[in-house]
Amino acid sequence: MTEQSLSYSSPQMQDESFLLEVNNLKMYFPITRGIFARVKGYTKAADDVSFFIRKGETVGLVGESGCGKTTVGRCIVRAYTPTAGEILYRRADGAVVDLAKLQGEELRPYRKDIRVIFQDPYSSLNPRMTVFDIITEVLKVNKLAQPEEMRESVEYLLKRVGMRPEYMQRYPHAFSGGERQRIVIARALITNPRLVVCDEAVSALDVSIRAQILNLLEELQADFDLTYLFISHDLSVIRHICDRVVVMYVGKVVEIAEGLDLYISPKHPYTEALMSSVPISNPRLRARGSRIRLPGEVADPSNPPPGCYFHPRCLYAQPICAKESPPLRLLDGTRSHYVACHFAEELSLRGATMEE
Repeated sequence: MTEQSLSYSSPQMQDESFLLEVNNLKMYFPITRGIFARVKGYTKAADDVSFFIRKGETVGLVGESGCGKTTVGRCIVRAYTPTAGEILYRRADGAVVDLAKLQGEELRPYRKDIRVIFQDPYSSLNPRMTVFDIITEVLKVNKLAQPEEMRESVEYLLKRVGMRPEYMQRYPHAFSGGERQRIVIARALITNPRLVVCDEAVSALDVSIRAQILNLLEELQADFDLTYLFISHDLSVIRHICDRVVVMYVGKVVEIAEGLDLYISPKHPYTEALMSSVPISNPRLRARGSRIRLPGEVADPSNPPPGCYFHPRCLYAQPICAKESPPLRLLDGTRSHYVACHFAEELSLRGATMEE
């Protein structure tokens, strides 16, 4: 992939620093009716999504609930089989494989390389299994370690995530939400992965615990040479942990930029509205009425509007916006700021209030 375009057809990633490249990913869920379950339409959860992740960086995937960000994450870990598109992954030996085309046993070698930290630590842990069994289950299923090696690995990881090794014989009900999430993190790291998909990893936690988990994730990234795809609707969390940010709206990517650049100078009207809703500790820094309240409702992914999906709610929409869908393109005068807007160069949009 080149720096000039997110529309590419190369059979493999051109930049050696890329670990993952998502190319024109589509995930359509059929809508069926009647006793014969005939397909009457499709819900376009992910519609032509493209972005890349470099080795060692944290990329944030943000947007309103229902925008398709979790669907994209599940396609990457192949919990879903994509309808179309490519998910190019660079293996440790440098070879590139399209995960979207693999099936069944072909995916097994990559299950240990790409792991998930789920949103809800209460539902993602089996209440009938001990901590030791939960963490080592993937090792047993995939025969990745001998029984005598597992205990040592679990002890090390529990210490590393801030828990005592003797807790491995306890059950999930004995732990708080923050402790359960530490167990989930240990489970994700037990296979020594290269890419970790964090699906709303801190949204179910108290604010004080949230900060501890975010700091832990940053420490583990440095220690284990991890790469993160961090899915969240909380822009303050994204600002804290992410190097680059991908913004989605109704299944489409509308903007990609470096984290600070996106917060200070958004180029898409939807991103501007998101930034105006970021909470700040000092309300005096925000002028009265400065929050942007978008008209209308979020578009229906099963029946999206023509042209730009955002145009019915956009404060800057022009007639062309209702007719032509803007491509995701590199913004003039930038090296890595991509936007899907016909008038990105002409608009002067307001970023989030930057506190001292």
